[in-house]
Amino acid sequence: MRVPPELPPALVDYLRQSRVALAIARADDDNHLLMVNDRFCTLTGYEPEDVVGRNCRMLQHKAPNVEPRARLREFLGNPRADSVRTPIVNFRKDGTPFVNLLYMSRLRTIEGATHFIFASQFDVSRSQPELLADYDAELQRTLGRLTPIAGDAGIVVEGTLLTIANSAATVAQAKMMLAGLEIDHRA
Repeated sequence: MRVPPELPPALVDYLRQSRVALAIARADDDNHLLMVNDRFCTLTGYEPEDVVGRNCRMLQHKAPNVEPRARLREFLGNPRADSVRTPIVNFRKDGTPFVNLLYMSRLRTIEGATHFIFASQFDVSRSQPELLADYDAELQRTLGRLTPIAGDAGIVVEGTLLTIANSAATVAQAKMMLAGLEIDHRA
């Protein structure tokens, strides 16, 4: 896979080795993906060549996602927003729907410019709260390990771990979203 030259090598290595699904997108233009890791590919069924250069909204197909889309637009449109976390209906390459617990954070230069958006994905469709708690703990470790690596490349990881909370409510919301999607398809 071709690695974009604008991504610092340490960040690329980090993404490749991460145990959670990760993606890096441009922070301008249409926020097209620059890189996804193997865990992202396993989760979605898409290969890097299927998604790099495209906006992640392609994973939504025609799912309504009204509230999640509004939250994502608000985050992307507000440069002061550090991070966002929301469940959103996505579809795997084979067309299977799943509820993706999407976490996005800005990666800023020391001067404050945002060039990249960092994103993590987790399927909460059929998860048990304890699996989500394990993911939350791994995401916290991921962010903790990413911070010094990004710092060495002159990048500041924006966001707060306070956005990672309330696992049981998130699982319940995901199940309701998936049930609503199944009802819409039957109608």
